[in-house]
Amino acid sequence: MSVLRVGNASGFYGDRFSAMREMLTGGELDVLTGDYLAELTMLILGRDRLKDPGAGYARTFLRQLEECLGLAHERGVRIVANAGGLNPAGLADAVRALAERLGVPVRVAHVEGDDLTAAHPGALAAHAYLGGFGIAACLRAGADVVVTGRVTDAALVTGPAVAHFGWEPTEYDRLAGAVVAGHLLECGAQATGGNYAFFRDGDVRHPGFPLAELHADGTSVVTKHDGTGGFVDVGTVTAQLLYETGGARYAGPDVTARLDTVRLSQEGPDRVRVEGVRGEAPPPTLKVGLNRLGGFRNEVVFVLTGLDVEAKADLVRAQMEPALGKITDVRWDLARTDRPDAPTEETASALLRLVVRDADQQVVGRALSGAAIELALSGYPGFHVLAPPGKGAPYGVFEDVYVPHGAVDHVAVLHDGRRVSVPPPRPPAQDTGVPAHVPEPPLPPPLPPGPVRRAPLGLVAGARSGDKGGNANVGVWARTDDAWRWLAHELTADRFRELIPEARDLPVTRHQLPHLRALNFVVEGILGEGVAAQARFDPQAKALGEWLRARHLDIPESLL
Repeated sequence: MSVLRVGNASGFYGDRFSAMREMLTGGELDVLTGDYLAELTMLILGRDRLKDPGAGYARTFLRQLEECLGLAHERGVRIVANAGGLNPAGLADAVRALAERLGVPVRVAHVEGDDLTAAHPGALAAHAYLGGFGIAACLRAGADVVVTGRVTDAALVTGPAVAHFGWEPTEYDRLAGAVVAGHLLECGAQATGGNYAFFRDGDVRHPGFPLAELHADGTSVVTKHDGTGGFVDVGTVTAQLLYETGGARYAGPDVTARLDTVRLSQEGPDRVRVEGVRGEAPPPTLKVGLNRLGGFRNEVVFVLTGLDVEAKADLVRAQMEPALGKITDVRWDLARTDRPDAPTEETASALLRLVVRDADQQVVGRALSGAAIELALSGYPGFHVLAPPGKGAPYGVFEDVYVPHGAVDHVAVLHDGRRVSVPPPRPPAQDTGVPAHVPEPPLPPPLPPGPVRRAPLGLVAGARSGDKGGNANVGVWARTDDAWRWLAHELTADRFRELIPEARDLPVTRHQLPHLRALNFVVEGILGEGVAAQARFDPQAKALGEWLRARHLDIPESLL
C-alpha cells in the first residue's frame, strides 16, 4: 500500500500555536497529529474540571482548528489529537459546533474509556493509557477529526497506521515500528533540532515540526517539510528515541517495542530511516496515571550578595526557623551563582531558595510570607528577594498503577454516534504475563591505552533527559564508534552516581543500546512525587543530561 505521511503539530499543551498551520501549508500530509497531554497537564485539566464540569480539554486545540479546520478539509488531511484530555466527548461536541459555524463538513469522532477516576477515591484524575485501535476504528469509519483522552503518545501514530495498512493486533513487528515512529514524533521539534545537545550543528532558531513516512512493513523515514528550520539527522533522532524511555523494552498497550533492535541511518538531507524494529506482545496490564492534590506549596528566593554568603545563609535560616517549625516539609537550597570580584551585582549574588509544603494552606501562606518579608530591615546586609512569597498554591502528586486490560471499557464513538467496543489484546497461547529477561549485550572492545585529558563529557557524547513520575531517565549517546567503545566502559552506573551527586543514594539502572551507540540510565526517586510536586530545582529533569555532559572526566585525547 502507499506510504502514509503522518506529521506532528504539538508536543505539549502550550506548544507553538502556528505549528498546525505550518504543517498543513508546508507540504504533503495524510494525517496531522497533536500531543497535548503530560502528567502535569492532566492535573491542570483536573483542576479546570473542578471549576467547570464542562471543561477538561485543551482549549488551544479548538483555537488552532478555528484557523485550520477548513484548510485541513481542503487538503484532505485528517487530524488526530489527544486534546480531549479529561473530556473527549465534550471536545468532540465543541469541534462539531465549530465546524458547523465555519461551514466545514467534517466528521468528528472520539475515543473514550480511559477515565477510571471513579474507581480511585481521592484521585483528582485517574486515566488509563489506551492504545491506537480505538483511533483506527474511528478513522476506518470515515472520521476526519479524531480526539481522544489519555492514550499513549505513540498511539496517535499507531492508530492511523493500523487504519491505513490494515494491520492485525498480532503483527507485532509492524506495530512496534509505528510505536517507534510515534515516539519520535510525539515531542514535536525535539526531533528536528529542538533541545538538542549539538544544536550548533544547524540553524535551530525556528525548527520545523517533524513528520514520518510510514510503510506497510513498519519501517519509516523521519523528516520535515522542505524549507523549514532545524535539521533531522541520526543524532536528533537518537536523542528523541532515548527521551523518557528505559531499557530494551518499550511497553505499551498495543505492543512492546524492542528499542535494542532499532537501526537508524541517514538516507539523505533531513531524512533518517528507521528500520529493524522488533515487537513483542503487549504486557497484560495497562498503566493508569493517578493525579491527586498533595497539599499546598510556597517558596521564596533570598538574594545573597557579595561577601560572607554562607554566613548570610545561616542567618536567614536561623531567623526563619521559628516560622517553619509547624511545616511538614521544609527544603533549603543554596545556589552559589556568585563569583569573586564580580563586574555586576547579579554575578556577585547567590540564591538561597526556601520551599515549603504542608496540608494547611495558612501555614505555608501568610505565616511564611509574613516571616520572610518582616526580615526586610532586620536581616542580612543587602537583604532582598526575587519576588515576595504568595498565599500558597496547591501542588499535585503523580503515581502510576496497573490494571488488567479488561478493567477498561475502550470505546470508539464514531462520527454517526455508533459506539464500537475495542477488545483487549489477546496474549499468545504460551504467554505467562512475565517477559523473558533481556540479557545485556556484550561490551564493545575497549580503546587501546593512550594519553587522556580532563574535559567535559559533552565534548564526545550527547544526552537527553526527562521524567516519568518520580523517576528520571538520562539517555547518553556517542557520535563515533571509538567514542562508543570508550563510553560503554567508562560511564558505568557507579560513575554516573559520582558525576551526579543527587543520585548517589538512589537506585540507578544502566541499559545498553549498542545499535544506537547509547546508554540509558534510569534514576529512581530523584524527582520525588513527580513534576507537579516541584520537589527539585529542575522538577522534570529536563537539564539533568546537560549537567552530566558538563561534568569532567579523563577522556582519551584521540577522541578530543
